[in-house]
Amino acid sequence: MNERLEYLRKKANGLPKTPGIYIMKDKSGRVIYVGKSRSLKDRVSQYFHLTADANLKTVRMVSFVYDFETIFCDTEIEALALENVKIKQFSPKYNILLKDSKSYPYIKLTMNEPYPRISMTRKRILDGAKYFGPYSGVSVVYNVIGVLERSLNIPMCKRVFPRDIGKERPCIYKQMGRCIAPCDNSISQESYYKVMECAAGVLRGNIKEAVESLAEQMYSFAEKENYEDAARCRDGIEALKKLRDGQKVVGSPDDEYDIIAVYSDKLSTCISVFYIRSGIISDSDNFLYGASELTSDDGYEYMSAFISELYTKREYIPKEILLAFDYSGEELLLVQEYIRRIANHAVKLRIPQKGETKKLCDMVAQNALQQAKQYQSKVEQDSKVLAKLSQMLGLAKIPERIEAYDISNIGNEHITAGMVVSENGQMKKSDYRVFKIKNQSGADDYSAMTEVILRRMSHLDDKTGSFANMPDLILLDGGMTHVAVVKRALQENGLTVPVFGMVKDEHHKTRTIVTEEEEISIAKEQSVFVFVYKLQEEVHRFSVSKMDSAKRKTLKRYSLENVEGIGSGKAKSLMKHFKTLTAMRGASVEEIAKVKGISKKDAERVLEYLKNN
Repeated sequence: MNERLEYLRKKANGLPKTPGIYIMKDKSGRVIYVGKSRSLKDRVSQYFHLTADANLKTVRMVSFVYDFETIFCDTEIEALALENVKIKQFSPKYNILLKDSKSYPYIKLTMNEPYPRISMTRKRILDGAKYFGPYSGVSVVYNVIGVLERSLNIPMCKRVFPRDIGKERPCIYKQMGRCIAPCDNSISQESYYKVMECAAGVLRGNIKEAVESLAEQMYSFAEKENYEDAARCRDGIEALKKLRDGQKVVGSPDDEYDIIAVYSDKLSTCISVFYIRSGIISDSDNFLYGASELTSDDGYEYMSAFISELYTKREYIPKEILLAFDYSGEELLLVQEYIRRIANHAVKLRIPQKGETKKLCDMVAQNALQQAKQYQSKVEQDSKVLAKLSQMLGLAKIPERIEAYDISNIGNEHITAGMVVSENGQMKKSDYRVFKIKNQSGADDYSAMTEVILRRMSHLDDKTGSFANMPDLILLDGGMTHVAVVKRALQENGLTVPVFGMVKDEHHKTRTIVTEEEEISIAKEQSVFVFVYKLQEEVHRFSVSKMDSAKRKTLKRYSLENVEGIGSGKAKSLMKHFKTLTAMRGASVEEIAKVKGISKKDAERVLEYLKNN
């Protein structure tokens, strides 16, 4: 230990006093922390000369450091940008990260089309559409979309315009006055587009702008004696005003800014972000981190990386961001300049000292504190459950990472295995995985389970990714034989991991946990029973959903093979190109014939088959 520390100190003392980033690695070479500094020598050296009052999280991180790398930069802002790139690349354990950010939902508005449509998506791609978000959750997205549909009478159907104009009669929403009905030419393309521009204004948080735009359209329609469209605009204006009145107003209609607050103690950290648009709280986010999940330095230095990453993911950045915590002047200006470059307009970061904005910052700071306390209470309860589970199973340590596995199949063609992960008592969906069994023919549950476990364990040497973490406990959806087979396979490969089975009763409820020789009843320990039951249900749900997905794709391909001249190869090419049978049915003969290997005659037969079935 002393030799290693001496080596690290000597290496750090040899660094130049220039800007750059440092990459800390553990004994296996895995990256555990990435940081930036205006003076690499001064900053890195501090880690290996910690005093008695040093932050416990930082002490914990340093205890795992076996080596480090550095990359020199010309300026500190270059170092900040490179730090964010490396954090995304390695996902280090002790860096502050936007958890599960890859799955954050966005609202997509296809303003690049003649008749734009609105939808929820989790992927941002360069397709010319406008993306708004990310939002804090799917429920928030659908609530916003619902409000827009009701306020502006936006079509909710799956018809494609202008392709489907005049093909079918309008649905009941037209009769109810809840749809502007482009399907029967009730509204011109120009007027429809203006409605969607209003929707875009609302999504940007500017309800006032959307109301003004609708009012302008209303007067224009009235002058042309187009009273039906004028009435539609009037109703939209009233709906948007009610929307604003129904939300929590915290400022004037012109107020637009974000507020960021942080609460941190020895047990956890919570960062709260409130998004204020048109004087109302349009959305909010809470980012929670456990005691050992990130380092914490004086002055909230880690907040620089967090704020920078937050705004690289947001479609819209306001001109002002309020901070409800102390922040050094140099660091604040650095991050401010970085965000300005991302936003392509001036952005001001400031720490209010008085007035209404100070009260709002205090409110968000209080929210961060309350969220952290609730999180700590939940973690405490989860820890008690895990401790009790550990005691009942006779484990040497409390299982922080639990992996549960289930095999699902229909015949011998669709055998899949699902893996779900619980970390510190909480389901970690970003670590869920699905395995397609390679040896489908003649495979049984035991061989399939063995294949999956060994394939998963083969990734323990990975330096990054969730598979690099050894599980503390493996739970199989199966009985004693499953446990015996898997334990033997692990032992033959020199691996020692506690393995138990989860057995259900005749009512498909978790009955007991088993070893290869005995049953361990958990029925009398309600908290443990509920935890294991939820874990078993979750892994079953996940594995079945993935198996069903694979089966549906195959059935669609098989369906196309009923068409004369369409074999397996052509069917696969068609499904790969169109993704769905619905999209294929809506295409023309010429569009289908563009698929490689598909002749015009093939396309005519496919289209005829789809329209008749």
